[in-house]
Amino acid sequence: MFDVLIVGGGASGFYAAIHIAENNPNLKIGILEKGKDVLSKVKISGGGRCNVTHAEFDPKELSKNYPRGEKEILGPFHTYCSGDTVGFFSEKGVNLKIEEDGRMFPESNSSQTIIDCFLTETTKLGIKIITQNAVVNMETLSEEKGWKITCVKEIFKCKKLLIATGSSPKIWSILKGLGHTIVPPVPSLFTFNTKDNRISKIPGVSTNAKVKVLSKNKVSTKITVPLKSALKQEALLETEGPVLVTHWGLSGPAILKLSAWGATILNGLNYKFTIAINWLPDFHEGAIVDYLMKIKEVEAKKTILRTKAVELPRRLWINLVKASGINETLKWADVTKSQLHLLADQLTNCKINVDGKSTFKEEFVTAGGVDLKEINFKTYKSKNLPNLYFAGEVINVDAITGGFNFQNAWTSGYIAAQAIASEF
Repeated sequence: MFDVLIVGGGASGFYAAIHIAENNPNLKIGILEKGKDVLSKVKISGGGRCNVTHAEFDPKELSKNYPRGEKEILGPFHTYCSGDTVGFFSEKGVNLKIEEDGRMFPESNSSQTIIDCFLTETTKLGIKIITQNAVVNMETLSEEKGWKITCVKEIFKCKKLLIATGSSPKIWSILKGLGHTIVPPVPSLFTFNTKDNRISKIPGVSTNAKVKVLSKNKVSTKITVPLKSALKQEALLETEGPVLVTHWGLSGPAILKLSAWGATILNGLNYKFTIAINWLPDFHEGAIVDYLMKIKEVEAKKTILRTKAVELPRRLWINLVKASGINETLKWADVTKSQLHLLADQLTNCKINVDGKSTFKEEFVTAGGVDLKEINFKTYKSKNLPNLYFAGEVINVDAITGGFNFQNAWTSGYIAAQAIASEF
């Protein structure tokens, strides 16, 4: 029998347990984990460095990084934001550092520092950790008696139950059986697979670009990634940012944003679609033609292939020139206007067919989960069932890469903890 039982031994579960215990040291608290080890996702995150949070300290700006949950999570961020996370770890002796792109890591550059911090605190606070004991069933007993949790090895009872299992089909299924609505899960944060000769042999090339996702069918739905410089043309999805050429296709912040914001749409397209890339986001096709005509006058004696008339990685420029049908020996003086239009099209409207996706590094982020309408975001308490709370990705909140998914874990874990502790 526990006062509070937390199902899920991950980031949000541990964070909640620690804050509950700090608020009320007399409570008997347990963390229930189906696997052999706790905090396994924390261990591999950020390439083993753990991208703890992001250096965005304005709640409204922070919430814009959440394709699902942006409106709902704004209030919670006003209660507990990135700065509070930094303060928590600092109090525990774990200092964080900010990298150029805003991501924040422990100064040790090791996720083990975060894991050790959590394990030290749970031991100090007397929180019981139970591993290798998967949940089979959950049932509510009554408002007074709480919950009965049936696991593979034993049965537990608790007054308050917090679900922090992340993307768990088994737990979602149980919650659905208990009356909660589950938004069907689809992958988020993935890279695009493509076999296109223009990029297949230049892995490692990176440049800023505008990217649109086009549909083969006429679809009226349109989502625009909320960036100031988003494209205006009609498209299913569109954004601007760094694009990285990989061995299997395309990655980088722009691609990952599209995969997150378009998780449901791209799933509906079975990850087979066409993208249009403007490799020169400061130009449209007409403007780049005029610019190339000026280069034709100035660099008349030079070959087009070797000139690199625009700010692009040289290998990419060469491939796009070749894709325009311009041979290696053609000089600017001899290029025709129609050839320049073909080159301009490759530079500003480069269409590439995408066929499938790949997981981005160690990120296993899923869109979907408990419907947000069924959660009170002042407490993270279920509106449908008594004595039940949620934290982390078990609910339909997910973010782009950069420490934002962890911040959701910390914020939801903290707020749920305050609400739970206050009820004893």
